[in-house]
Amino acid sequence: MSDTILANLKARLDQTIEVVKKDLSSVRTGRAKPSLVEDVKVEAYGTIMTIKELATINAPDTTLIVISPWDKGLVAAISAGIQKSGLNIQPIVDGDMVKISIPSLTEERRLELVKLVHSKLESAKVMIRGVRTEIKEEIEAQKGEAGISEDNIEFWLESMQKTVDSYMVKVEELEKEKEKELMTL
Repeated sequence: MSDTILANLKARLDQTIEVVKKDLSSVRTGRAKPSLVEDVKVEAYGTIMTIKELATINAPDTTLIVISPWDKGLVAAISAGIQKSGLNIQPIVDGDMVKISIPSLTEERRLELVKLVHSKLESAKVMIRGVRTEIKEEIEAQKGEAGISEDNIEFWLESMQKTVDSYMVKVEELEKEKEKELMTL
């Protein structure tokens, strides 16, 4: 019975890690990456769509992102979407494509972004602890049920904690990786 609870724990923690990875990909590192703009919202065809649904996004070098819309009539809409996105990057319309030059980050800005990464990952740890608390309550609620001993409960709680600890390590690895990326020129 508790195998399903532990499987649920793992699934929820996997979801948390995916959310954190997606959140971290939005933190600008001074390097041109398609992930920086792929989820930017654009008004197209009477609805709101993301750039990745409308165009090919390439980063031919570390300072340039090139967006080639499949429908060349969307160049202006994509440019406007990037300007409204709050990313503080200026798109340049070049014929039937949009180019974005990514300037190098100053040391001060890098340190600000490291702090931002730390706060995002602290939130991830809080989310993981919240999941742990809920799962722990589910396991402890089984006390006294037929066929479930104190040893079972103890084993499940230990398994849960080992799993949570391994996910905390994953979060710390993501943090170190992103910090290294930010601080490398």
